[in-house]
Amino acid sequence: MVPYGLLLGMVTALFVLSFNTVTAADPDMLQDLCVADLNSTILVNGFTCKANFTAKDFSFSGLAMPRFTNNTMGSIVTQANVQQIPGLNTLGVSMARIDYVPEGLNPPHSHPRATEIIFVLEGELEVGFITTANVLISKTIKKGDNFVFPRGLVHFQKNNGKVPAAVIAAFNSQLAGTVSVATTLFVASPPLPDDVLAKTFQIGFEEVKKIKSGLASKK
Repeated sequence: MVPYGLLLGMVTALFVLSFNTVTAADPDMLQDLCVADLNSTILVNGFTCKANFTAKDFSFSGLAMPRFTNNTMGSIVTQANVQQIPGLNTLGVSMARIDYVPEGLNPPHSHPRATEIIFVLEGELEVGFITTANVLISKTIKKGDNFVFPRGLVHFQKNNGKVPAAVIAAFNSQLAGTVSVATTLFVASPPLPDDVLAKTFQIGFEEVKKIKSGLASKK
């Protein structure tokens, strides 16, 4: 027979784990809706509600058409989060569209507040994420396929084809946030010390300055 104290501890641990799982994404809403007042100066965990709203606050057409880019990475992200759709405030969901030129890359990044799932609209992509054990999970996906990137893990997408590609992404957060690995480390403001970066990547100070300069010019 399991001692009462141990049993109680096991039940408590399971309760805590279950609670953490439930609250892993945005907190539950407490009312029908809370349309974001994007102009409010009041700071809360999210956005304050505005009193007057219309159907326009719940609508966005920016994901319908492809966007083209000539940036260095060859990809462009069109967000459909609470900043474009104020009615998403407190609802815990958002979307995005990512367009890629041939060989275009959405470089390694993470979303600290959301798991992401993508649906391939056009083209063929090499996608993957890296676990906390430094294991790469990657796959080639094509039109009609889905792929999931777990919350907080570094991931990427690359168009391996000779024609443009596009995906629709969905997130379980109204504002998932994006941490780009390269720009976060080398173009932070104020900047990370050069000696920290040099030792981390086992490179010289000149290489650090060259990377910083190159990324800063591409922002």
